[in-house]
Amino acid sequence: MGSVQHHCCPQPKMGDTWAHGPRPGPPRPALLLVPLLVAAGVMPSDGGASCPVLCTCHNQAVDCSGQRLFSVPPELPVDTRNLSLAHNRIAAVPPGYLTCSRELRVLSLRNNSLVELPAGLFLHAKRLAHLDLSYNNLSHLPAGMFQAAHGLVRIDLSHNPGLRRVHPRAFQGLVQLRDLDLSFGGLAFLSLEALEGLPGLVTLQIGGNPWVCGCTMEPLLKWLRNRVQRCTADSQLAECRGPPEVEGAPLFSLTEESFKACHLTLTLDDYLFIAFVGFVVSIASVATNFLLGVTANCCHRWSKASEEEEI
Repeated sequence: MGSVQHHCCPQPKMGDTWAHGPRPGPPRPALLLVPLLVAAGVMPSDGGASCPVLCTCHNQAVDCSGQRLFSVPPELPVDTRNLSLAHNRIAAVPPGYLTCSRELRVLSLRNNSLVELPAGLFLHAKRLAHLDLSYNNLSHLPAGMFQAAHGLVRIDLSHNPGLRRVHPRAFQGLVQLRDLDLSFGGLAFLSLEALEGLPGLVTLQIGGNPWVCGCTMEPLLKWLRNRVQRCTADSQLAECRGPPEVEGAPLFSLTEESFKACHLTLTLDDYLFIAFVGFVVSIASVATNFLLGVTANCCHRWSKASEEEEI
């Protein structure tokens, strides 16, 4: 399934068929069934492609949710604006699947079995604004995952328990992104670079992750504190899971004082003291070894003298 390539071929719309066909004559019984067949989803819609099996199509919206699908529908009407594939068992999306969906605005893949998405999936979905990938099994977000989908306003990646890695350039170019949900995943760390390129971000959900609030998290937390006034965050749900000294502490309660140990620097006096201690320890070690050698030699001589007296 993953190797199937989708190519976009111009498809005539129903209006075009009438325009280039013969002039219609008196109504025939078969033609009277056309509106009913279109409504039932077995005839081409206005987009020029049939409504997928088990799906319903209406006003440029294709709803295939809750149909226990194991794969995505092979073809979609080219004018589809809203596509719902939620609540199925889809494990993979083939490369180029959205090549013909240039009008797509909303895509929901919520509650499926996705582990990853193919590179360049959104390359032609330049008008996509809302993307729901929540409740899946995504493990990482690679660089340029949302490449070319610069119109994205909301991305929901919540409840992906295996999501442990977000590439610093995963959200690159999404200057219009306002809502980002990364809650209830497996993230222990998130680089500052992944978020600082999102100037329009208004809502950020990061609670429910096993955050390790070590020194590497300081740049991100400092950035979040500076934006908390204009960026709504689930501050009550975001807690540290480690290290032990801050376990259970709210992520946003950590201040610069919390990371004071990360900035300790040694002065010249500190280096001289360390060198002096090392020198003393070395002398002590040599002296100890010398005394042990002398003691062992004396014991050997005493033992040999005792044996000669007995003889």
